[in-house]
Amino acid sequence: MEVNIAVSKTKKYATSSSGDTVEVVERPRGGVSVVMADGQSSGRGAKWISTMVVRKVISLLAEGVRDGAAARAASDSLFTERNGKVSSTLNILSVDVQTNSLVITRNNPVPVMLYQDNSIKVIDSESNAIGFYSGTRPNIIEVPLEVGLVVVSFTDGLIHAGERSGKSMDIEDVLRELLRKEQSSAQEIADLFMERAMILDEGRPVDDISIVVLKVQDSLQNSIRRMNVRLPIN
Repeated sequence: MEVNIAVSKTKKYATSSSGDTVEVVERPRGGVSVVMADGQSSGRGAKWISTMVVRKVISLLAEGVRDGAAARAASDSLFTERNGKVSSTLNILSVDVQTNSLVITRNNPVPVMLYQDNSIKVIDSESNAIGFYSGTRPNIIEVPLEVGLVVVSFTDGLIHAGERSGKSMDIEDVLRELLRKEQSSAQEIADLFMERAMILDEGRPVDDISIVVLKVQDSLQNSIRRMNVRLPIN
C-alpha cells in the first residue's frame, strides 16, 4: 500500500500572487502532512496571511504536536498578530503511520470529499475559518488507511468557478466521474478538477484555486519516496 498526494493550484486572474499556500511536511514518527491555507482577500496581503498560518502549523507538526493543537495555535497566533481583523481557512491532511490512519483537520466552511467503501462522503460539518476569534477549534475526523481511499480538499475558488457567467461545478459529480476510471492517479484527479474550473472561468479564475488530492493504492514500486514539483514562472 502506498499514498499518493497531488496538488494543483492557480492564482486569481490579474493578481500578482496566489493568496493560497500549500506545503508538505514529514511527521517525526513517520508519515506526512499536507497543510493548505487560504488567506482573506487575494494577492500579496492574502499570501502573507496564508504563509504565516502554514509555517506556524508545519513547524509545530515537525516537532510532534498533534494536528488539532497545531491548528488552534495557528488560529491564536493569527488572531494575536492581526487583532482579529483578518481570517484564513486551514486544512490539514495527515498520514499517520503509527495508527495507520488519515487525519482530516478543517477550519474551513468548504467541504472535503471522501471516497471510502465504494461511496462518496461529503464532510461538511460546520467549521469556521481562523483569525477572527481566540480559541477557534477545528473539526477533526480520522479514517483508516486502506487501498481505494481518495480524499479531495480544496479552497473556495473551486466552488466559485463559473460565477462570472452564472455557472457552477458539481464537485461530487465530477469526482464520481473520475472514480469510474480506476487507474486515475491523484495528479490526474487534481488536474481535471482544475481543468474544469478553468473552463468555467473561461481561463480567467475569479479566485485563487488550490486542490489537494490524496489517494491510497497498492504499492507497485519499491520503498523509495518521490516528490515532483512543477512551478511555472510567468
